[in-house]
Amino acid sequence: MIDEILGNISSIIWGPFVLIPLLLGTGIYLTIRLGVLQLVKLIPALRLAFFDRKDEGAEGGDISQFQSLTTALAATVGTGNIVGVATAISIGGPGALFWMWVTAIFGMASKYSEAFLGVRYRSKDSKGEVSGGPQYYLERGIKGGLGKFLGLFFAIAAVLASFGIGNMTQGNSIAGNLKETFDIPAAFTGTLLALLTLMVLLGGIKSIAKVTAGFVPVMIVFYVGGALYIIGVNFAQIPAAFGEVFSDAFTGTSAVGGFAGSAMIYAIQYGVARGIFSNESGMGSAAIAAAAAQTTHPVRQGMVSMTQTFIDTIIVVTCTGMVLIVTGAWHATGTDGELVPASTMTNLAFSGEIGPIGGWIVTIGLVMFAYSTILGWAYYGERNVERLVGRGGVMVYRMFFAGIVFVGCTTELTTVWTFSDIANGLMAIPNLIGLLILSGLIARETKHYLKNDPQLRADKAQIDAFMEGNPGAIDSYEKTGQ
Repeated sequence: MIDEILGNISSIIWGPFVLIPLLLGTGIYLTIRLGVLQLVKLIPALRLAFFDRKDEGAEGGDISQFQSLTTALAATVGTGNIVGVATAISIGGPGALFWMWVTAIFGMASKYSEAFLGVRYRSKDSKGEVSGGPQYYLERGIKGGLGKFLGLFFAIAAVLASFGIGNMTQGNSIAGNLKETFDIPAAFTGTLLALLTLMVLLGGIKSIAKVTAGFVPVMIVFYVGGALYIIGVNFAQIPAAFGEVFSDAFTGTSAVGGFAGSAMIYAIQYGVARGIFSNESGMGSAAIAAAAAQTTHPVRQGMVSMTQTFIDTIIVVTCTGMVLIVTGAWHATGTDGELVPASTMTNLAFSGEIGPIGGWIVTIGLVMFAYSTILGWAYYGERNVERLVGRGGVMVYRMFFAGIVFVGCTTELTTVWTFSDIANGLMAIPNLIGLLILSGLIARETKHYLKNDPQLRADKAQIDAFMEGNPGAIDSYEKTGQ
């Protein structure tokens, strides 16, 4: 009964009348207002993120721009990039991958906007650590009761989501894959994972950022390298695979439906839902990590943050999806004639092409992805706990969060995946409403900055100089203490 109730709620939230039009509509609207910024400025943004890495002379944050990016990537590159993609394609067909791309392209504008606001309205807590995100910018940017309500609603939903998308689903995937590949008991995995998580969390954001800065680039290169090898071996199948993606996006073909032709809405629904589960654009979560960055201007951190969606979906998710399609694993059946479960589908594709090493690549990749997601979401959750009950609740949250990791590793979680989708949606709704309301401020200040620094190469002194030439912008910053 609980599964049915949650399933119905999820279908409404992620159906054609709530989040799908709100997500895509907000992304399209922001894309227009920002002048297709996510495509026009992608190369300078990637350079700023991966080659410059930090703003010299920047103040006001706890970690570097690069560490902020890897923390956000840690939270997003998780089971959604492996299991989530397999789930979307097995139910929605190859066309679901197309809608993941659409969500990502327009989502980059949403990711830029929420990161911009995260820095724009950030502040420091009682311990001197920077705190920001939708839980703050919704209240501070939108005056009156509406802003307070949206900020509070987001904070509650984010704490709940941190135990779903950021904890139990990740731990369960780690334990399940280690058990299947290396026969490691789930209880052992859960105990070790909980202790490692608690050790890192006790150091706060600086500890998390140091781990993710060294961990995330390695894990992405490791997994993507294996996927590109399989795609290269099946080079002849690539044109047909892309053909399936584009044709099925508007017709719908489902392995679950026995190719009877599922409605196009399934491709859209599962593509968008799993797309946002993977890259979190529009959810507002990445703005929490962005707010902690040492940056000379909100526009610069917004640019860095939007590259996260590009890496997560356009690169990692595409690699997983193409592997599933070119190998035919997305509609493979087991010895019992039933469709291979989404949880093992990617593993099947890799091991079928590379042998046992392929299975190890997926398992190790998933373990690294999922563990990094746990760390990133722990930070998101504690910043929202700080917003709700003050700094005193942070340590209690960290210990409880680490304990729930063990529960996730040792418990069947059929219902939790649906709960995670619902919690993600409840986070996204207030954030997207806020982005629409604050879109004028975002566009105005972004255009002013890019007019003076179109290639994102200005140093702090130059930025201070051209900002001083705009009294209106300076006044708006002084009002928020930024």
